[in-house]
Amino acid sequence: MYKDLFPVYKAHKDLVYLDNAASALKPYKVIEAINDYYNNYSTNIERGMYSLSLEATEKCEEAREAVAKFINALPREVIYTRGCSDSLNMVALSLKNEIKEGDEIITSEVEHHSSFLPWLKVCEEKKAKLVFVPLTEEGKVTVENFKKVLTNKTKVVALGQTSNVLGYDIDVKEIARLAHEVNAYVSIDGAQAIPHKKVDVKDLDCDFYSFSFHKMCGPTGLGVLYGKEEILKRIEPVEFGGEMNSEVSKTSVTYKDIPYKFETGTMPIAEIFASKATVDFIDSIGYPYIEKRGIELANLTKSCLRELPEIIIYNDHGESPIVAFNIKGVHPHDTAEAFANEGISLRSGQHCAEPLHNFLGIPASLRASFYFYNDEEDVNKFISSVKKIISFFKEVGYIG
Repeated sequence: MYKDLFPVYKAHKDLVYLDNAASALKPYKVIEAINDYYNNYSTNIERGMYSLSLEATEKCEEAREAVAKFINALPREVIYTRGCSDSLNMVALSLKNEIKEGDEIITSEVEHHSSFLPWLKVCEEKKAKLVFVPLTEEGKVTVENFKKVLTNKTKVVALGQTSNVLGYDIDVKEIARLAHEVNAYVSIDGAQAIPHKKVDVKDLDCDFYSFSFHKMCGPTGLGVLYGKEEILKRIEPVEFGGEMNSEVSKTSVTYKDIPYKFETGTMPIAEIFASKATVDFIDSIGYPYIEKRGIELANLTKSCLRELPEIIIYNDHGESPIVAFNIKGVHPHDTAEAFANEGISLRSGQHCAEPLHNFLGIPASLRASFYFYNDEEDVNKFISSVKKIISFFKEVGYIG
């Protein structure tokens, strides 16, 4: 019933879009906010003393306040970035000087590459150790297994709140509590969590929380790095240039207060306008419905796939909007092409999570991911295509 809010469904009436974990569709309200900037302002912010620049600056700060309220943070704790990957890299680079030889960084094989690769690089440079939480047989990160690797040498915990392949959640609040007992920082990749569930960074008590807007019906090229105020005040920026400094001489620089000392150059202003529209839109739908609807559709899909012996599901017991699966004997890239020919939009590959696929013992997987605007008709068309594709691969001898 929500498809009418998205112009892409008007342009493509037969669209079956099941790649929401990669990027969500954009509603009219978000697109209108972007157009509002270009149609009515189209100026830079922070720099001009004329009315258009001042008004655009005020609109951007209103957006920051809305986003801060959305995650229960202070506006000065909200840094706009180019996306979640940019945010996660910023955390690693900002904390790098605090990492010493022999220190340990905890991560897991479940992580998106953007979550652990920055720390892999830091460990190489600092001769620190990257430590992986042992996974359960299903591929979950549990508190009990986290305790097994947490030591007094732990300096940073870098984990994703929700897996982008299996959809499993971690207990961020308890992991943060344990990590803080050994004075470790906690950096959370929230890219797959915040589109589907309410996030309260104060309740979670993480030190950093990163996410992108494009996965939650917002604009591309824009993300947020939340950081605790006392930490942001202490750490140094990692990018330098215009508008992040207050005084510059030939030999020294004084930075602006947070969050501005981390926001270098001309920001993506139109996208910042749209960030407010994004959180307002999500609030208008409501997280209780968003979370419930996604899980309902994923569970319906899995119940249908279980009836097909040719299908293997990798997150069969997961309560999430993600269905990770393969057709036995068929490479997922071949299957994805077949789905595309059937008008089904989903993802194949390693989903920027190669260590997890190594853990699962497979080269790649198919991922069908749902959002609140999907419906039972999408599921029915998908399952019908699955059966048709299985029949085709049997005919050509891929499946015995």
